[in-house]
Amino acid sequence: MPWYIFSIICLLLTACGQPQTPPAKHTARNPTAHLVKTAIVSPQPLTTTTVYTGTLRARRIVRIFTQEKGRITYLPYYEGDVIKVNARLVQLDDVLLKAELNKAIATHKYARLNVRRLQKLANKKMIPADDLSRAQTEQAIARASEKILRTRLSYTKITAPLTGIVTARLAEPGDVISENTHVLTVIVPTSLVIDVDVSSLLLSQLKLKETVLVRIDALGTKTFKGYVSRIHPTIAPRTRLGRIEVALRPLPQGVRVGQFCRVIIKSHISPRLTLPYTALRRDRAGEYVFIVDADNKVQRQSVRSGRRLADRVEIVEGLKKEQVVVIKGFLGLQAGKTVLLKE
Repeated sequence: MPWYIFSIICLLLTACGQPQTPPAKHTARNPTAHLVKTAIVSPQPLTTTTVYTGTLRARRIVRIFTQEKGRITYLPYYEGDVIKVNARLVQLDDVLLKAELNKAIATHKYARLNVRRLQKLANKKMIPADDLSRAQTEQAIARASEKILRTRLSYTKITAPLTGIVTARLAEPGDVISENTHVLTVIVPTSLVIDVDVSSLLLSQLKLKETVLVRIDALGTKTFKGYVSRIHPTIAPRTRLGRIEVALRPLPQGVRVGQFCRVIIKSHISPRLTLPYTALRRDRAGEYVFIVDADNKVQRQSVRSGRRLADRVEIVEGLKKEQVVVIKGFLGLQAGKTVLLKE
């Protein structure tokens, strides 16, 4: 037998004869507690700050219309002019109406004298009663005609019903206009309000005279104090928005009708269950939190959240008062795991 074959056989026999080394035993470790930070679910009053946009408008606005036709002979006011109450705004040509009025006055006077004459004759039984009745009817018609013409003549002069500012001039002296023609628009500058459309939820919480803050873009970043002056009783069925009116008192310098405004409203909601927003988790199954039980073990609890306000969130469903929830330490955290509460 060759020497090299003999050497291989000896090596194989030596390897088979060595005892097998037993596998190393794994030493069991005690599971360590998971370190987390917690918070207590508690009811807290919620305060929201919402910015709404609106437009300045005049609450008191008067559109001056003519009630008589004719040629304008006097119209001195232009846009921006201040007018006083009872000031003459418009004068129409009244020559023809004055002539008709004089005729009606004469007719009325004649009818009145005729009734007196016939009354004396009727007392003496010298005329039929129908003649007196006819004369009395003619007198009443003449009196009514005179009154109509006096009223029409008064319509040729239009006076200011209030003190305000002219915002629109729609006619000029010399124009011949018909009845019910719009010639001027006057507003009361102290009646400026802001129309704001707000959600129906907020509308139910607002009260009259409630203070708000207003910022007018045209006047820079400065804010002004205002208050809710009126709450409209209806809500738009399509948008579910209701309207409020915000008044500024005193009015800041430089305000104009039509300016764009931002109204800052703080609303207070009755106490609701809340917790830090960081405690709320989400996955495909929905929203949930980890609650800590009496044995310091965490359990998954499905919840339904509401409003988020700053660093807290309202919990509408799924939790009870005084429950403990995890707000930090979610890495590797699973339901049933023992946790160590971090101070």
